[in-house]
Amino acid sequence: MILDKDTAKKTAEFLLQIKAIKLQPSKPFTWASGWKSPIYCDNRITLSHHGTRTYLREQLADAVVERFGKPDVIAGVATGAIAHGILVAQELGLPFVYVRPEPKNHGRKNQIEGYIEPGQNVVVIEDLISTGGSSLKAVKALEEIGCTVKGMAAIFTYGFKLADDNFKEAKCELVTLSDYSSLVDQAIDTGYISDEEIDALKKWREAPDKWQGL
Repeated sequence: MILDKDTAKKTAEFLLQIKAIKLQPSKPFTWASGWKSPIYCDNRITLSHHGTRTYLREQLADAVVERFGKPDVIAGVATGAIAHGILVAQELGLPFVYVRPEPKNHGRKNQIEGYIEPGQNVVVIEDLISTGGSSLKAVKALEEIGCTVKGMAAIFTYGFKLADDNFKEAKCELVTLSDYSSLVDQAIDTGYISDEEIDALKKWREAPDKWQGL
């Protein structure tokens, strides 16, 4: 669920302006999963732009408090959301931890880095939601040590049904600043893409595992 339509539009505008999101239907990207995609999202780029970074920090912090109340701890999903999680924790004056995909195989063998106690309320920060699999691993790790995960706030989601199903199964509420539909609408409004490319983006969204490009 997006925070609100105005925020979704503004976030999409920022991401397109700084090229954190690239739309290339005629030269599709290949994801790690092997899927061909007309879109690539790299929210790490937002960290290099003060205006965008500030906007996302403020909006994510507002989303956390509005949807989940002020938690005891903010957790970032490694590695993409560590920096954004720290920014949100700083904005809210809260402790911060980050969660690895799996425990380290050396040293203290931590999966969760930072100080956190069982029974604390946590909101997880993520930069990007695709299927939700890696994001929900962080939720599970926090729950396994006895924390209560109030929900997750992310910058952007592709809005796949698989992700919706995964979050429902995990009983984890997700709020995002923007989503795929808002991005396409913004790209159309600004003339960022052609009619042919708009059609390709819509077809990819309907069957991303089968789409092969223009």
